[in-house]
Amino acid sequence: MKKLLVVLTAVLLLAICCVPVLAAGSTADETGPTGIGFLDKLYETFIETGYWEDMLEGLGNTIGITLGALLIGIVIGTLIAVVKYFGDDNKIIKPFAVICDLYVTLIRGLPVTVLLLIFYYIIFVSSDNGVMVATVTFGINSGAYMAELIRSGINAVDKGQMEAGRSLGLSKIQTMYKIIFPQAIRYILPAIGNEFIALLKETSVAGYVAVVDLTRAGNVVRNLTFDAVSVLTTVAVVYLLMVIGLTKLLKMFERRLAKSDKR
Repeated sequence: MKKLLVVLTAVLLLAICCVPVLAAGSTADETGPTGIGFLDKLYETFIETGYWEDMLEGLGNTIGITLGALLIGIVIGTLIAVVKYFGDDNKIIKPFAVICDLYVTLIRGLPVTVLLLIFYYIIFVSSDNGVMVATVTFGINSGAYMAELIRSGINAVDKGQMEAGRSLGLSKIQTMYKIIFPQAIRYILPAIGNEFIALLKETSVAGYVAVVDLTRAGNVVRNLTFDAVSVLTTVAVVYLLMVIGLTKLLKMFERRLAKSDKR
């Protein structure tokens, strides 16, 4: 997590620090009616005022919330998927599977913004740590979607694998852990990558609960500088670059999985 944060923040710093160099080489054609070019305006908005530090803090919070929520979502999703898998033919686990179904239905039926406000103003009303509340909220929201993704991956494994494990003297839990789940990983991981990208964009509403994420930081800078074009364009470009980078990594990973399946 720390390495990823360092890389992304370095990219943001490099992009902003390069603005004055690029602006120095800009021609008169790049200037608008006010005589100030777009690159000059970027330098004036972020570098001269020092607001790039606020943007950097917002980027760090966005990445931290996304990674924390993804981890929570994977844990919750895995537990729910396993409970629902075994709950189909186990009377003891069946009630827990029903509870899991209710959880998934409830969470998927609520807008994430409404869920965020409920957690901040009702459930965690005594907490002033907005980042923690946002991480937990997005994690619980992601868990409902992860549960279905992971359950689909488990169901994609041939049912004869469970019977094979049981014939070897393994319990159902041991068979799930040692035989079924390792095979399901190749179906699950690409879907988790897509959920990661969706989660990154969903965190843009974290500012509703006083969290200074990237979007919130951009909006604050916009209010202070009255420069909507430069600030919002920068925010959009940073999100776009992160999504493109994650998409590239996901495609590389999928190609690796495809090669390993052919062996």
